[in-house]
Amino acid sequence: MKNFKRYTVTSALPYANGPVHIGHLAGVYVPADIYCRYLRLKGEDVVFIGGSDEHGVPITLRARKEGVSPQDVVDRYHNLIKKSFEDFGISFDIYSRTSNKTHHETAQEFFLTLYNKGELIEKTEEQFYDEVENQFLADRYILGTCPKCGAEDAYGDQCEKCGSSLSPSELINPRSAISGSKPVLKETKHWYLPLDKYEQELRNWILEEHKEWKPNVYGQCKSWLDSGLMPRAVTRDLDWGVPVPLKEAQNKVLYVWFDAPIGYISATKKLTPHWEKYWKDPDTKLVHFIGKDNIVFHCIIFPSMLKHEGSYILPDNVPANEFLNLEGDKISTSRNWAVWLHEYLEEFPGKQDVLRYVLCANAPETKDNDFTWKDFQTRNNSELVAIYGNFVNRALVLTHKYFEGKVPEPKIITEYEYSLKEEVRRIKTAIENNIENYRFREALREAMNISRLGNKYLADTEPWKIFKTDPERVATILYYSIQLCAISTVLTEPFLPFTSKKLLNILNINNINWEETEKFDLIPINHTLNKPELLFEQIDDSTIEKQIEKLLKTKEINQKQVKNIAPQKETINYEDFAKLDLRIGTILEAEKVPKADKLLKLTIDTGLDKRIVVSGIAEFFTPQQIIGQKVCILINLASRKLRGIESQGMILMAKDTDGKLNFVTVNNTCDNGSEVS
Repeated sequence: MKNFKRYTVTSALPYANGPVHIGHLAGVYVPADIYCRYLRLKGEDVVFIGGSDEHGVPITLRARKEGVSPQDVVDRYHNLIKKSFEDFGISFDIYSRTSNKTHHETAQEFFLTLYNKGELIEKTEEQFYDEVENQFLADRYILGTCPKCGAEDAYGDQCEKCGSSLSPSELINPRSAISGSKPVLKETKHWYLPLDKYEQELRNWILEEHKEWKPNVYGQCKSWLDSGLMPRAVTRDLDWGVPVPLKEAQNKVLYVWFDAPIGYISATKKLTPHWEKYWKDPDTKLVHFIGKDNIVFHCIIFPSMLKHEGSYILPDNVPANEFLNLEGDKISTSRNWAVWLHEYLEEFPGKQDVLRYVLCANAPETKDNDFTWKDFQTRNNSELVAIYGNFVNRALVLTHKYFEGKVPEPKIITEYEYSLKEEVRRIKTAIENNIENYRFREALREAMNISRLGNKYLADTEPWKIFKTDPERVATILYYSIQLCAISTVLTEPFLPFTSKKLLNILNINNINWEETEKFDLIPINHTLNKPELLFEQIDDSTIEKQIEKLLKTKEINQKQVKNIAPQKETINYEDFAKLDLRIGTILEAEKVPKADKLLKLTIDTGLDKRIVVSGIAEFFTPQQIIGQKVCILINLASRKLRGIESQGMILMAKDTDGKLNFVTVNNTCDNGSEVS
């Protein structure tokens, strides 16, 4: 195995359109942080890179829904995510963002290098276009019926109900998510990364040179390669993102999958002027920590970009985890089915390490795992409190009781003490092997064995029973127990950094180097210890019940939303219905009604005339969004004054289960004045 001079460790950039939850932590950030903390304890040169992914369609969709700018959205969530990571102890050397100037310049430079080397191919093809909004539609801006399961609001890239990957052309009755109109196909030019051209070199690099990669990573890569790679667009028609640095690419930006991983590079540039040694020196080990949904980007696409740019190293490993479920159900941002990090930190102050411990002990390293609040409670009470906390407290309390809080001098050393030293060496080596092979659950289990060893040592030797008859033996026992506590501060620090810091303060010592842990003289004789404090506290049933009740309320809300369909109204005769004069019209003008948050004043061409309609849709649409929109209008409704404006009709709208209004979609080929019957 090659020895490296330095390490560049990246963690997947969280999308800045929502907070971080425990699935993100278990899959990416806790294992990455453990790895980096371990490397630092070993004295290695390591940079730990993080940042927010701030481009892409979901952000523009949220901004449009909230009536704010995309920058407002990313500013809000970037700050929330960054603070949550800091408070949770994720030890990034830098937490950057992809909306900053350095990133834009770095991504554009990267694109131009590939472009000038002839590595990108240019293609003109038809894509969906919204004629009402006068813009091309990204996949996520297209909704329609899923051809696989029949769900009515599938996206152009995926059906969230059945999970099927889709293309916009597969949708039944596609419509624009912006205007609700039926999109048309229109030619547009884009640039592509020719992955098919790189297929054989990727096959050699991954399948032959990296057989040590985790089975889930290796297997997914093999599946992609065996299916055959296709060119992948690196640009798209949007107004939010990194502008494509070509004159012929007006109103185009770099595709988010292309610019986001370059964010690792731009973040390192902001961190240090010596950034190139972390990205271009073959003596640097590059490791990407990601979730399984990002495997293809970090194992196939980004390495292809790095290799064909020509000056960058390739990743040595991509230790992707599987998914973490919550109480037997898939974590879902849209359904609010999650444990959000910022809320956990507020509701469990001072218990960062409890969550870190549980997420590592139950990490989805080889398969999807489940987080439950009962397991969280059990692991805290039965492991952290009963094993680690119990040993440390007993050792410290006895030392204060028998030796006034000063480390005693060992007098009588037996084979038991020599066996302790051998077992610590074994544990230390096991932790190293497991961390370096990305088996963090096993590494944590070994780190906890120090406390198990200490508890057994005290139980076997029973110093409280022999102090009166053999105080010299008790001095030895407590000397070795205190040394085990000191060793724990180091070997558990990557997993439980807040606890290690607390224990260092209780022991009244400074940080200890990783390699010193095999020694049993970390704390000198007669060193004064501070008063004992409990490292962990019991978590009671009522605390857990509150969290379970919180989830149950979320589940009830979700179930109500699914079932929130109004019952049928009373039956009417055909003659009643026939009195309604429903026509097709086009909104020509729209403006807000002064001092009325919900009302818009619309001028509508009904085919018969142009009339004013006041409509309560301002919460859901801006005037600019709906000009040109085809609508269904009831024209023979008795007029009435609203805020002093005479309204001559009513437009038909549909309310979804979230309470949001949507236009009743009308085919653009229908003429104004066409009767609806």
